[in-house]
Amino acid sequence: MQSLYAPGARVVIRDCEWVVRRADPCDDGGYILTVDGLSELVNGKSAQFLSRLEEQADVIRILDPADTRFEQDTTPGFEKSRLFIETQLRQITPADGKIHLGHRAAMDTVPYQLDPALQALKQNRQRILIADSVGLGKTLEAGILMTELIRRGRGKRILVLTLKSMMTQFQKEMWNRFTIPLTRLDSAGLQRVRNHIPGNHNPFYYYDKSIISIDTLKQDNEYRRHLEEAYWDIIVIDEAHNVAERSSGSQRAKLAQLLAGRSDTLIMLSATPHDGKARSFASLMNMLDPTAISDPDDYAKEDFRDKGLVIRRFKKDIRDQVKQEFKERVVKDIYLYASLEEEGAYQALLDVPFTYRGEHSATSNGQLVRIGLQKAMFSSPAAAEISVKQRIAKLQGKGASTDEQAEIEALHYLQHALRNITPTSFNKYREFLGLLNSKDFGWKKSDTDDRLVIFSERIETLNWLQAQLQQDLKLKDDAIQILHGGMSDIEQQSIVEAFGKPESKLRVLLCSDVASEGINLHYLSHRLVHFDLPWSLMVFQQRNGRVDRYGQKQTPIITYLIAQSSNPTVKGDQRILEILKEKDDQAYRNIGDPATFMKVHDADAEEALTMQAMATGTDAQSFDQQYQADDSNEGDDLLALFLNPEAVQPKTPEQVEQFTVDGFSLFPSDYEFARQALEAINRERRQVNFTANNERQTITLTPPDDLDYRFRFLPPEIRPEDGSLVLTADKQRFAEEIRRSRQDENAWPKLHYLWPQHPAIQWLQDKLLAQVARHSAPVLALPDIDRVTQLMQPDESVFLVSGLIPNRKAHPVIWKWFAIRIRNDAVTGIEPAEAWLQRLQLDNRLPNRAQPLAIVQLERLRPAVITAARKQMQQLQQDYIAAHRPQLERQLAELKALKGRQVLQLDLQLEGSSQAEHFKAARKEERLNRIEKVFADYQTWVQDTHTIEPVPFIQILAVFTRVTD
Repeated sequence: MQSLYAPGARVVIRDCEWVVRRADPCDDGGYILTVDGLSELVNGKSAQFLSRLEEQADVIRILDPADTRFEQDTTPGFEKSRLFIETQLRQITPADGKIHLGHRAAMDTVPYQLDPALQALKQNRQRILIADSVGLGKTLEAGILMTELIRRGRGKRILVLTLKSMMTQFQKEMWNRFTIPLTRLDSAGLQRVRNHIPGNHNPFYYYDKSIISIDTLKQDNEYRRHLEEAYWDIIVIDEAHNVAERSSGSQRAKLAQLLAGRSDTLIMLSATPHDGKARSFASLMNMLDPTAISDPDDYAKEDFRDKGLVIRRFKKDIRDQVKQEFKERVVKDIYLYASLEEEGAYQALLDVPFTYRGEHSATSNGQLVRIGLQKAMFSSPAAAEISVKQRIAKLQGKGASTDEQAEIEALHYLQHALRNITPTSFNKYREFLGLLNSKDFGWKKSDTDDRLVIFSERIETLNWLQAQLQQDLKLKDDAIQILHGGMSDIEQQSIVEAFGKPESKLRVLLCSDVASEGINLHYLSHRLVHFDLPWSLMVFQQRNGRVDRYGQKQTPIITYLIAQSSNPTVKGDQRILEILKEKDDQAYRNIGDPATFMKVHDADAEEALTMQAMATGTDAQSFDQQYQADDSNEGDDLLALFLNPEAVQPKTPEQVEQFTVDGFSLFPSDYEFARQALEAINRERRQVNFTANNERQTITLTPPDDLDYRFRFLPPEIRPEDGSLVLTADKQRFAEEIRRSRQDENAWPKLHYLWPQHPAIQWLQDKLLAQVARHSAPVLALPDIDRVTQLMQPDESVFLVSGLIPNRKAHPVIWKWFAIRIRNDAVTGIEPAEAWLQRLQLDNRLPNRAQPLAIVQLERLRPAVITAARKQMQQLQQDYIAAHRPQLERQLAELKALKGRQVLQLDLQLEGSSQAEHFKAARKEERLNRIEKVFADYQTWVQDTHTIEPVPFIQILAVFTRVTD
């Protein structure tokens, strides 16, 4: 199916002029045209049209370049033409694999952060799992890739799924760093949408870019139905390990599988991307690429060679690139001995005759019950007492046997022993309190920039600590708070936000392990205390990563409270936890991935192994020897199959320059372009109230109605509150504003980052396009001065022409500008327009004498110019086909081989099945149909990506002629 509606093409639909932004194939054989209005009635409006429907009504017309009207530019310094040409330059979408805009985001970009985007841009469609270690900045890496896709016209609609506690954090990072406006659909946001749209409308079409908790979607059947009817350009799933298929009934996994097919681009983020089980990890890979794995229980590298689906780095891999950003953590171990009261409770625990299925059990089954209670005791007496109560209630609730009655009596005694442990005799708390008050530790509750993070696994411990610390440290209610997973999304976001705002009175944050995934706690905190030791290496990593992460300005201080008992059994179990701590430190310094020790890649599974070791009486030395890292990194073999070794190689600044492109511009900066554009608009007709500060690179403007209208469909947090929009191109000043914004009540910067991705700049570009009459091109009569005479002959004209060829996905693949020279009615030369414009130096110092021109003579040259441009595009088209045909054939052959392996694997599975033949036949037919559809869809995608349209879209953008004195 041939598309004449190339992105960038100007079309007339219903007597209004529009610019095509994208053209998506439609079921009726035509295209769904997404367009932005240019002419006065539709300026600033976006719309969608069905090309077949409009063609049948004869109300759609592609503007023929041969009919382009020429209008002489008489503005001083050719201002109107310069702005028009610049705006057209900014419409060009890249088609290569380099970074064109992401490296200019409001951040200090480090080379390794570009790697995920570079890897993804090599693919036909961008599907990638960014599996970098905790604290390396996966959110920023995703933002760079999203920015590149937006720059390429493939990021209009975006959906982000994340944890409840991280929604605001992710939303702010995307806006502050990349100006990507995600509307937060938490419980309040969803209600707001419901209030604004009719009940039968899909809320996911009300906002183009939104962020929502996957648990909110999971629990809301109405929104699940809306998901099935919506489509996005980009979907991001944060903490993606939560959506891996670990059981057939996983609602999160089913939801993620649904979403995986509702987007061209899928970006997954996770520092702990799999649990060591082949099938679980395969579920994530199949969401990224359903053709990649033939057998989810047994797959080899050949299944997904060169697909680039995963990238993973550790701090050790990139430390040399970010010395100034990563502070080496300081670890402090505080050893403390159990009090007499605590030792009494430990002995009471060991004396309990634990039962299993009604009978006393001294084997591992009974000991696992003991270890569960001991785990609570290692946290706090308060946590242990709750666990004992629950155990007693469980035994009594079913009619206790004789053995169970004996256990209940012993548990009551244990309960009594736990109650004897007062805050004074709870040595871990006493040492902890002494630490907080000590000069060596240096923490002051009055210092707003030095807040304290305390982790404990048990919520009962957190509740006890909150009450006790409030009393002993004389803290007010708003100075100490708990963060745990049982809170609502609004509560979690509010606490995390308050912890990062200097004016907040919150000083101490007590966290359960819900806060160990993803959230940033490092802005005002560099001290983290483990009140109890984790029983999983992955939890160590997640907890410490809250303050020891990219962007931390202070030295992270990690403190462990390590209890020691004189009881040999308890002491041995405590030593096992110490070994876990030591292994985490080893992973941090030398290995990278702590999961390489226990090789199960799942926090719950690691915890189960730790409990099993204690229950079976494994001594600490044997435990240490059993879980050793190996040089082959066998524990991470699933990931290793997918990794590209080149991605972890350090890049020098010189190498980085090879992968980034700063596009050609007629203006020295985005600020100068915006300032001169606003001045030009007001010279023609006073429309915008604005001021510009050249020294501070800042523009302050009152959004006119059409810009204010655009903000209505953006997150309410970013709308100018006082009617004044302040944009700055000064990255340092903007970085200071981001930091300052944490002191503001709404915690959002009052400044906006002035760069091409900001909605105000995009609005400004649309205004400039609309200022040039429909299907017109400006004519610049260049003065007879040195830089012109060296470039052009007296009777020569140069036509600036754009040629664009999209692929079948309507993505621009070849988009070139030419400077076509004509003399004596014949084309005398063609060169890249950028090089010609650079030599011309078209700036505001070039005088425009506005001498009258014979426009008719220039119009006679149009056919020759268009013919020359088409010939150039034809050659580029042939070169592209010659270069990409082998690649297309190779990919189609690989797909055929992969499909064959999946069919073969299906046959092998059915041969080994004992089901009745008719059941196997039905299974085979169903599975074959699914395989056929998956590969047919992917094959179509590959062909549409590599196959370009035969007819280029040609546009005459401007004409330069020389006027002799």
